Amino acid sequence: MASLSLFIFVTLAILVILFVNPTFSTSRRALEHKKVQTGFRVTLKHVDSGKNLTKFERIQRGMKRGQLRLQRLSAATTASSDAAQVEAPIHAGTGEFLMNLAIGTPPESFSAILDTGSDLIWTQCKPCTQCYDQPTPIFDPKKSSSFSKLSCNSQLCSALPASTCASDGCEYIYQYGDYSVTQGILASETFTFGDKVSIPNVGFGCGSDNEGDGFSQGSGLVGLGRGPLSLVSQLEEPKFSYCLTSIDDSKTSSLFLGSLASVNSTQKKSITTTTLTKNPSQPSFYYLSLEGISVGGTRLDIDKSTFEVQDDGSGGLIIDSGTTLTYIDGHAFDALKKEFIAQTKLPVDTSGVSGLDLCFTSPSDTSDVEVPKLIFHFNGGDLDLPAENYVVIDSSSGLLCLALGSSGNSGMSIFGNIQQQNYLVIHDLAKETLSFIPKQCDEL
Repeated sequence: MASLSLFIFVTLAILVILFVNPTFSTSRRALEHKKVQTGFRVTLKHVDSGKNLTKFERIQRGMKRGQLRLQRLSAATTASSDAAQVEAPIHAGTGEFLMNLAIGTPPESFSAILDTGSDLIWTQCKPCTQCYDQPTPIFDPKKSSSFSKLSCNSQLCSALPASTCASDGCEYIYQYGDYSVTQGILASETFTFGDKVSIPNVGFGCGSDNEGDGFSQGSGLVGLGRGPLSLVSQLEEPKFSYCLTSIDDSKTSSLFLGSLASVNSTQKKSITTTTLTKNPSQPSFYYLSLEGISVGGTRLDIDKSTFEVQDDGSGGLIIDSGTTLTYIDGHAFDALKKEFIAQTKLPVDTSGVSGLDLCFTSPSDTSDVEVPKLIFHFNGGDLDLPAENYVVIDSSSGLLCLALGSSGNSGMSIFGNIQQQNYLVIHDLAKETLSFIPKQCDEL
């Protein structure tokens, strides 16, 4: 009887420890799942923020970067259709917006490039074999109590496009479209975002060999693509949204993750939602279901298959925060340009000084100038863009230009960030949908 009473007492004591003070159980779940119970907001800064530039100059600078990014994205799809020619899969890289965050314990602040066209989160780490100059001190993992190398049999190591197993853990190589590259050790760390929201055990690349153009704007890169390595995929709630202010606005933009990315009931009346499609050869990109385009009241004569992903992985339309202009298939752009000229009662500028594909000579008083509507017909709804999202006026040169371009014969089309400004753009990875809600983003 005494031994039975002792057994019952010990059993009850263990249950009390487990359920009343479940410290061990909670910390273990955090280690295994990296859960985020609430949403959070991160401030985004445009890479040209703080520079004395006109709207037209910002667009021209963004256009030059965007053309390089288009080449990288096209290279990525080309490489995927002939993977035998490359050592590692190629990703987009670079971008137009920087986000502030912190890494480690104690936290060390840095800014990183936000990229919806790739997955890996990475920053430069000591000791460096090859590192570029960055705005903040290079992260030293030895000074962080929460740093941990990931093993070769971890799920994130298996998700890497190219990796090797070394004596000290999982080594990665991640290559971008301009052949910039980051290499190092895959590890986990505590990252701190926004209003001091700390997330433990986030998988990231601790890069000791980082080479190429475009990285020096920040101290690393945060991938928000659809793959398992991205920040959004590592959160409990696989959803994010952003609201980008006008390109000529000095105010910051916003990124929302987790529960804060959700839509409330008052916003649903003005929402345009379309399905996200997949390209097996480029699983990181967010492909949209675009069925057609209208200029004014005229639906362009474009074959529906123009914006579909082809069997070899080429084609399709992706939405991208890191490209300034929208670029569409060459044949589709020719039809759009022809119709836009026919409906715009202004002389076409042929000087080519702007660098944009279509400009008109604008009168000094533009208040009476009418431009035709531009509507994108997505599967699920139409997006009727405001004029400031596709037309830019430069008073100094007297030009009115279309903020879209041709992607030539690459087959790929990109829905750029000028067209997304002052919309809350919601990516829902669980439902595989993307939504647009008109917003005044500088007032959020």
